[in-house]
Amino acid sequence: MQSLWGLLLLPLMAHAASGGWHASVSGPGLTQRGSWLVSPALPPATGVSGEITMVNWRYQLNMPAPSGLKVRLCAPQRCVLLEGASGITLGLAHLPANQALHFAFGFTGKGDLPPGLRVVSSEVMVNYH
Repeated sequence: MQSLWGLLLLPLMAHAASGGWHASVSGPGLTQRGSWLVSPALPPATGVSGEITMVNWRYQLNMPAPSGLKVRLCAPQRCVLLEGASGITLGLAHLPANQALHFAFGFTGKGDLPPGLRVVSSEVMVNYH
């Protein structure tokens, strides 16, 4: 009978381990095309465990983005190319939820970008189980 209760409670225990964490940072300044600049780390909350299921992201620049902007959201093992300034990705699913993420900003081509262009904020909401 005890093993039956254990089997019945298993989905509830797995659900109890689910959660989410949020982090936000500002920066970097963007000056040159043809290179990648990385945001400061977006660290997980203390005590997070399990695997990422999905990540909501949002970033904001202080002025409209010049042409050629490419943005990636990265974990230590993998990066995913983002489409748009906000959205949801499953591209980091199954990676450990207790590691920091970061954004990588790049522009195709060569030459200077508009003076003072910078990332005002970068945010993630990581769901995990």
